[in-house]
Amino acid sequence: MDFHDDEGGANRPSYEPWSEARAGEIIAELRSLDGATLPILHALQESFGYVPEDAVPLIAAALNLSRAEVHGVVTFYHDFRREPAGRHVLKICSAEACQAMGCQDLAARAERALGIAMGETSRDGQVTLEPVYCLGLCAVAPSAMIDGRMVGRLDETRLDALVAEVRR
Repeated sequence: MDFHDDEGGANRPSYEPWSEARAGEIIAELRSLDGATLPILHALQESFGYVPEDAVPLIAAALNLSRAEVHGVVTFYHDFRREPAGRHVLKICSAEACQAMGCQDLAARAERALGIAMGETSRDGQVTLEPVYCLGLCAVAPSAMIDGRMVGRLDETRLDALVAEVRR
């Protein structure tokens, strides 16, 4: 994964297009690790921006697992995307500290402002809105993450600024 500056100066990741050959290289490089499934899935997502369904049989064959076992791991962990994300990814923390500080109202505000539900990507591919369980910013809750950048003390004003940022 590389990062590049867009016109707004924000660093956002750029991903490789899906390639079975590249996926095979990644899998071959990591398959000998203990518990290789998770490192492979993370590496694939880091390279392609998501874990393509076409990667599941490749992983299964390399690790002598069933496709169902690999699929189960991909779907168990919420951080693995099964489809490409938008140009920007806005994550809103929904852990206990953030819930106590009003993250649910902020998440609903973000959904209304962006016209998408949590877990969805806008039709124009500009933004993906995701819930995340604990960003480790409990002391400055509620919190969010935009394109890998942490934002604490989230309030309506800060959220509106983040929404404006992803719409640029």
